[in-house]
Amino acid sequence: MISLSLIFIIAGGVGFYLQGGFNLGIDFTAGLSQQIRINPIGAAAPIEKVRQAMSGFEGLNLQVIGNPDNQEFIVKVQAPQEDRDFQEKMEMRIFDSLAEEFGQANIEIRSTDFVGPRYSEDLLGQTVSITIVALVLILLYTAFRFHFIFAAAAVICLLHDVAIMLGVLVVFQMEVTTTTAAAILTIIGYSLNDTIVIFDRIRENRSLLRDTDLATLINTSITQSLGRTILTSLTTLMAVVSIYIFGTGEIRNFALNMIIGVVVGTYSTIFIASSIVLGWQRAIERRRRAIELKKFGRLPAGPSAPKVEEAKVPAIEAPAAEKPDSERAAIAVTRSQPVRKKRKKKKR
Repeated sequence: MISLSLIFIIAGGVGFYLQGGFNLGIDFTAGLSQQIRINPIGAAAPIEKVRQAMSGFEGLNLQVIGNPDNQEFIVKVQAPQEDRDFQEKMEMRIFDSLAEEFGQANIEIRSTDFVGPRYSEDLLGQTVSITIVALVLILLYTAFRFHFIFAAAAVICLLHDVAIMLGVLVVFQMEVTTTTAAAILTIIGYSLNDTIVIFDRIRENRSLLRDTDLATLINTSITQSLGRTILTSLTTLMAVVSIYIFGTGEIRNFALNMIIGVVVGTYSTIFIASSIVLGWQRAIERRRRAIELKKFGRLPAGPSAPKVEEAKVPAIEAPAAEKPDSERAAIAVTRSQPVRKKRKKKKR
């Protein structure tokens, strides 16, 4: 299973190289975001027709909000780094393009948000910093609560979840926004909770199954926690799938990221976290045996070699059946002679 995870992570890296990086949203790249409503009574505006009316915009992202019959859209346009008057010019251009196609009286601008280049860079840096700090705190807590090997395995498992999740996003060119960052942090907490449950069961079984090897101990602990893990994941998936089906806009993107994260987090909890602990412990044992073999397994040859004294074993007298005939006869004669008692001399 670790090999399968490595294949997924490598595939995500290849996709990152071929796709030219992540599809960053307005939050992480400077740009303009507007919520627009086109009056359904005055003009029919399906999303395909709106996209065609704005076909000349570079870096355009168009989404439907709510029921398509209400004709509400979110328009996002990325801004070049050097254009300071981008917001004002782009607002006018968007309004003119839609007014020309659907009529000026039918266009309603409900909200406008603009993210500058400096703010987007700061936001990206803060998101990465928050994720790193969260992983470090998790490492410290788990090392204090369990053992360093378990703590390192938990953090590696979380990095594995984030790597596969980002790989899926980059391969399918899904937009990465602050909502994605929120979903990643949520999945880190969710996956860690499942992993800690299994690690805690391993710790309890260590005192109960003292004569059991580590592999059997881990397998038993995972089996005992398997029902709880599957039920928790299924109920969580039911909630986020419902949000994805009935939600719109950013909340739907959040639900989609959560679906990916829950599946990956459950998989890593069962197959990856404990496998890392087992592999790490076996590597330590192999290293320890190699050191002991090198230090004590062979004695140096030559005159400087220490002499090993043989243990002196006391001679054991052979049984009578194994002694020669002459010796057996002498023993028989000796035993047949009566024992003479010494007489005490009377004092006169």
